[in-house]
Amino acid sequence: MAENRIKVLIGKPGLDGHDRGAKVVALALRDAGMEVIYTGLHQTVEQIVRIAIQEAVDVIGLSIMSGAHIPICRKLRELMQAEGIEDMRVVVGGVIPKQDIPKLKAIGLDGVFPGGTPFERIVTEIKRVVNRRPAGA
Repeated sequence: MAENRIKVLIGKPGLDGHDRGAKVVALALRDAGMEVIYTGLHQTVEQIVRIAIQEAVDVIGLSIMSGAHIPICRKLRELMQAEGIEDMRVVVGGVIPKQDIPKLKAIGLDGVFPGGTPFERIVTEIKRVVNRRPAGA
């Protein structure tokens, strides 16, 4: 049964040093039966992509509190495409204004979770986006 567990990478890109929310979400995902890998603070987007490939994760989850979510997510999707992993799911949480949600969806993110999003919703959405993956992907 372990091989069917959803595997999520939680990444903290950039110089943002606030990771309490990322750690709490990681625990909620683990408690929901997912395998969670936390990168730690101050990762580059390149490091996050490399770890995602090495660990063969289903979902990359970014925690961004700095306000740089749009350029970071855009760069992540570009690197994922260059590495041939553009079908890997991506979600982001943190300080994200409502008006930026459509922009993040247009970049190709599968889920956007502004601060205060209930854990149950995050878990449900991650399960939903993983399960909608085309067969064989």
